[in-house]
Amino acid sequence: MGEGNSCGALLVVGDVVTDVVVRHRGPPAPGTDTAAVIRTVPGGAGANVACWAARWGPADVRLLGRVGSESAAWHARELTACGVRPRLVIDPDAPTGTVICLVDTDASAERTFLTDSGASLRLAPEDWSPTLLDGVARLHLSGYLLFSAPGEALVTAAVADARARGVPVSLDPASAGFLTALGVDRFLTLTEGVDVLLPSRDEACLLTGRSDPEEAAVALSRRFPLVVAKRGARGALVAASGAVRGRVRALPAAVRDTTGAGDAFTGAFLAALLTGADPVAAAREGCRAGALAVGEVGGRPPGEGRAG
Repeated sequence: MGEGNSCGALLVVGDVVTDVVVRHRGPPAPGTDTAAVIRTVPGGAGANVACWAARWGPADVRLLGRVGSESAAWHARELTACGVRPRLVIDPDAPTGTVICLVDTDASAERTFLTDSGASLRLAPEDWSPTLLDGVARLHLSGYLLFSAPGEALVTAAVADARARGVPVSLDPASAGFLTALGVDRFLTLTEGVDVLLPSRDEACLLTGRSDPEEAAVALSRRFPLVVAKRGARGALVAASGAVRGRVRALPAAVRDTTGAGDAFTGAFLAALLTGADPVAAAREGCRAGALAVGEVGGRPPGEGRAG
């Protein structure tokens, strides 16, 4: 990562949380013990995207997030070790968000999340400044920001400032469950002005009411200039202006934990765009990163910056 890189910086605004990853075999046994392997690792969709982008490309990657005082120093060290320049706002009242990730090793490493958002959803307009866009070529927003009133206001301000500067904005809807609670119409209103939408298969279908993921991505591309639908083991679909522009296959992978695979895709995709790749080529890089991510426990790149 080089400050002042000619391709410009990537600024990610989003959640920084502590992940407690619980890998177990078969359904938990009610009323008694279930053997498991448990690890505590740094996470958060926004933070994960930033780490994978820094791992994948030469760009200056920056992150704005909000954490509690009890783990602020640890998260800052972990982000820095991954090559990210963190700007972490310390919340005086709330602890860092925590997510319990239940990973069933008997079910293709499918995961279930129990989420205490903590400080992460308290990121607010007063934490934002247009000067954060200085030197920035792309702004990426975690969709988790939309699930709180302060986050909604921050997204509105950030998108407006980015558009005023001609900085393209990408957004990942983040959670089909939270998206259902927010409401599709509300989501679409709040994301006006977003240039690149990166939904999962389920999120794309939810946002359009279509059962076919390809039809859903095409429909979304009539509202957003570029849609890149992440389809897990089926790869990715690139759509623009109401048409499919590319289908990218997933790479073979030995799956240990699917936590953060979509974040890995997004980070590598954005890093590739910053270096001049077209969207289909960038999606191929995203699939490469996703295949690497599912072989790791937790949502961060392997190697530096890993804990536990």
